[in-house]
Amino acid sequence: MAALDLEEQEQVETLKAWWKENGNYVLLALAVMLGGFAAIQGWKSYQSNQALGASELFQQFTRQIESGDAKRVNDAADAVIAGYGGSAYAPRASLLAAQVNIQTGDLARAKTRLQWTIKNAGEEGLKNVARLNLVGVLLDEKNYAEAQDLLEAPHPDSYDGLYADLKGDVLSAQGKKEEARAAYQKALDKTDAKNNYSSLIRMKLEALGGKK
Repeated sequence: MAALDLEEQEQVETLKAWWKENGNYVLLALAVMLGGFAAIQGWKSYQSNQALGASELFQQFTRQIESGDAKRVNDAADAVIAGYGGSAYAPRASLLAAQVNIQTGDLARAKTRLQWTIKNAGEEGLKNVARLNLVGVLLDEKNYAEAQDLLEAPHPDSYDGLYADLKGDVLSAQGKKEEARAAYQKALDKTDAKNNYSSLIRMKLEALGGKK
């Protein structure tokens, strides 16, 4: 493949910067679209089975999310987990609080939240969303071994593209270009070409000299 021209290289660098800042949110949004999260549809049934207190406490938590205040969000998430840790609300609160922590740069707290979600969530969709976001945090920490271990976890076929793409990121960060190229190609093959996310994968693959 011909080397990237200057304009294409600038586009790749812009993509990398954008992905570093927003990648975790893209993963969460994609997981939601895949149906793994399914929170909205599930809340009605959960509310009929869970205590009214859990529902009200979670509603208070969502209001704190809207405030954007990380301390208030984490305090509200702790209240949900402490009072109703076995409910369906607790892992959702933990996962959403982790997103706020990532946004504010508190990766240590985000890591703790994500690990709790993986351990305690009863829904595989939530576990996978948390796992993928945790890989992003570990990648920032340059903890490649642990990130790679997480990416080897069993998961539904619908997540293959996301897992392969992050695997490519982990391998690329270690300078393992050939392995990263193969992972990105798998991610591209597993992602619907009509999905805008495929364009991001394609650009990363091209940056390594892979096929379009």
